[in-house]
Amino acid sequence: MTKKPSGPVLGPRALNRATLDRQLLLRRSARSAQEAVAHLVGLQAQNVKPPYYALAARLHDFVPARLAQPMADREVVRIVTLRSTLHTHTADDALTLRPLVQAARDRELTQFRAGLAGVDLDRLALLARELVEAEPRTMAELRTALSAEWPHADPRSLAVAARCRLPLVQVTPRGVWGHSGQVALTTAEHWLGRPAEPTPAPDATVLRYLAAFGPASVKDMQAWAGLTRLRAAFERLRPRLLTFRDENGTELFDLPYAPRPDPETPAPPRFLPEFDNLLLSHADRTRVVPSAYRGRAWQGNQAFRTLLVDGFLAGVWQWEEDTALVIETFGRLSRAERADVTEEAERMLAVMHPGTSYDIRFGTVVHGQGQGRGHG
Repeated sequence: MTKKPSGPVLGPRALNRATLDRQLLLRRSARSAQEAVAHLVGLQAQNVKPPYYALAARLHDFVPARLAQPMADREVVRIVTLRSTLHTHTADDALTLRPLVQAARDRELTQFRAGLAGVDLDRLALLARELVEAEPRTMAELRTALSAEWPHADPRSLAVAARCRLPLVQVTPRGVWGHSGQVALTTAEHWLGRPAEPTPAPDATVLRYLAAFGPASVKDMQAWAGLTRLRAAFERLRPRLLTFRDENGTELFDLPYAPRPDPETPAPPRFLPEFDNLLLSHADRTRVVPSAYRGRAWQGNQAFRTLLVDGFLAGVWQWEEDTALVIETFGRLSRAERADVTEEAERMLAVMHPGTSYDIRFGTVVHGQGQGRGHG
């Protein structure tokens, strides 16, 4: 007979405040950009600038140079890791998390079996490593070079196989605020000048996940990491952890001394970039996304930039023709909430775009328009 979860019940507001606190969104942190990236176990970075906006919402005295300089200095990098998506990680995490999630990258390759028929993947990885370590290569250049070896294989599948089998980082100036550059790749080991770590047990990462996203269930962490079969790690750690339940009876694990603020703790408005990990790192997202607004932050497979009010998803925002910040709220805001949202918008503009004048308007956000200031 399966033992039913025990422990105190944590409702959505209690989970919300705990998660916001650990995400540095309940109050801004004095940490450095690198310390914050490490604590958050990476920042989703499918586009170039979201990590900068993510830190602007979380850190005191943040300016883009606080992340741009470590990026230029190779102390943080852009690499595909969690959920097989591009993240900004510290150099240390790039060399440890990628081996941890390698099994997921190997599973991803099964989608390309037809295009890789007859291809020796070990040989492909060796050849691709030689290519990108000789000089950084674009995906198009990888397709061309690998197709010369396997002319009957699908060129795109060959390049994807290289990206899956190798820990490839995007070299700068790509990812550096104020600079531009096409995506060119080399291995993390070559870029950072040291070897990757052996594949670690997931236990230490479980503890880091709980520190940044807890309290959380096994399925929550599996959704965050893009991994399966993590139950055994949680069971090994159970003697060191506290357990709770959510309102549906799902068992939640947590660190004994992690913050769990009063559910009525005030939560100021925050402007988050598209694909912020706060909204992507739990199987049950109701701790941040009210049921009534489920799916409102997405259009197809693209994400809107989001607004939090009272700690929960309350709207979306965009740049309009690089002259205005347009905010669309899903429900009516009180006069005080509207004033607080406007004040936070003014702060974000002053931090991210100093010396530039923008209108702040409440209106309708149309996906695909006004994306210039959020990308790069």
